[in-house]
Amino acid sequence: MTTASIVQRVWNYCNTLRDDGVSYGDYVEQLTYLLFLKMADEYSKES
Repeated sequence: MTTASIVQRVWNYCNTLRDDGVSYGDYVEQLTYLLFLKMADEYSKES
């Protein structure tokens, strides 16, 4: 996965949340939480 594809995916999530009426601060919080969960999942698979 390239950096450009990751950035595009994040923007797609942002657009989806914005279109559902979620405010900027709220979707930044949600995306941060999703990234944290993804990192935790990947870290647990390495052990």
